[in-house]
Amino acid sequence: MEKTNAAPKQSWGQLLVVSSLIFGMFFGSGNLIFPVHLGQMAGSNWFMAALGFAISGSLFPLLAIMAVVVTKSDGLLDLARPVGKHYAAIFLILVHLTIGPFFATPRTAATAYEMAAEPFIPKDFSTIGMWLFTGVFFALTYVAATHQGALLKIVGKYLNAGFLALLAVVFLVAFLKPMGGLTQAPTATYQANATIGGLLEGYNTLDAVALLALSVTLIHAIRGLGYHGRELTKLTAKAGLISISLEVLIYFGLVLLGALSMSQLKLSANGGVALSQIVGHYFSRVGTLLLGALVTLGVLTTAIGLVSSFAQDFHKLFPKVSYRAWLRVTTILSFLVANAGLDTIISWSLPVLMLMYPLALALILLSLTVSKQPYAGTVYKVTIAFTVLPAVLDMLNSAPAMITSLAPIQVALGLYHQFIPFASMGLGWLVPTLIGFALSLIWSRLRLAGQRGTLPERERF
Repeated sequence: MEKTNAAPKQSWGQLLVVSSLIFGMFFGSGNLIFPVHLGQMAGSNWFMAALGFAISGSLFPLLAIMAVVVTKSDGLLDLARPVGKHYAAIFLILVHLTIGPFFATPRTAATAYEMAAEPFIPKDFSTIGMWLFTGVFFALTYVAATHQGALLKIVGKYLNAGFLALLAVVFLVAFLKPMGGLTQAPTATYQANATIGGLLEGYNTLDAVALLALSVTLIHAIRGLGYHGRELTKLTAKAGLISISLEVLIYFGLVLLGALSMSQLKLSANGGVALSQIVGHYFSRVGTLLLGALVTLGVLTTAIGLVSSFAQDFHKLFPKVSYRAWLRVTTILSFLVANAGLDTIISWSLPVLMLMYPLALALILLSLTVSKQPYAGTVYKVTIAFTVLPAVLDMLNSAPAMITSLAPIQVALGLYHQFIPFASMGLGWLVPTLIGFALSLIWSRLRLAGQRGTLPERERF
């Protein structure tokens, strides 16, 4: 009798380890600092703002994971291929540059430095201190990423456990002895549209975009446990739901933490400053050390996943260059960009996020609905075509003043905001994308039905 390689029986232990891996792959610096700043801005409207943040920061990433699972794609290139092989290659490059060496990966090290090392380094030595800190940070990241067999153990068993334990201590102390009540009035953005404001703030996490790429590393790790086919799909879906649920709880806790802090603090420049002030209020000097350890543990797990996924997908796209060579490229570039500083990296990333999120969400919608249909290619192409222009306009609207002040750009944006629903809120892509999806889907189904109607009766079944 021929032997078959049966998948191991799922256990709670394995499920929790994989859930921890998923959590560690995308819960990094942005997931920690942006919700706190959101709470400060939303004030008494913190709950609705947190709800919006949870949609873009948790629900969208879960849907991204499921898009990879449903399509059984072996990476971002496969996922976007129905639009066209050239588009898929361009999209893969843009995604990996966004979540890789241009923005997300350098942000992990820059955040860790500002919150874990800078408070203890004299200002005269700040520059050299940052070069040394980020150098060590990315050296550790590179070593971990070159040992893919140990990735599940490193991320899932050790780093996340320490991160969650430290975060639990902060929540416990802060909520047992809150800094004040929820009396602070929200800023203008969060007075009438707190949920939409929170949703757009969640773009900064980059998770919906990142999970389309990071799922490659996740699936390789699960396959290493012996799971394939339907069992791999089930385990991934269950683990993703657990990790996303945990993230929602953390988001609401961080937003509430920021809202409560406004009784004693002023609105901070960013969430990193806010979180430092809050933890310093409760733990003083010890709190600074605690926060530094918490942030470093969290962002290191994210950096490992980001550089690994970058190297895997670029090796697939350009196979003549080895995985380790691409790993060195993204690690070195990330190290260099990180030394531009956290504020600079955040300011650079906003226009790119306004471009990439609509394209990523449109791809997720398509993957979950029509990827297995015979007319998938048509629906993919039309939907993306309807999404590109508003996404570009959203990007231009968030660009620096030297670009938005140009007369042609001002005219285009004026018309865009006047005639396209939700454009003034930063969601102008939504209606065009749904229109393109609906029209192409209806047309494709009618065309398919007409083709089947011309077949002889015996060939219809």
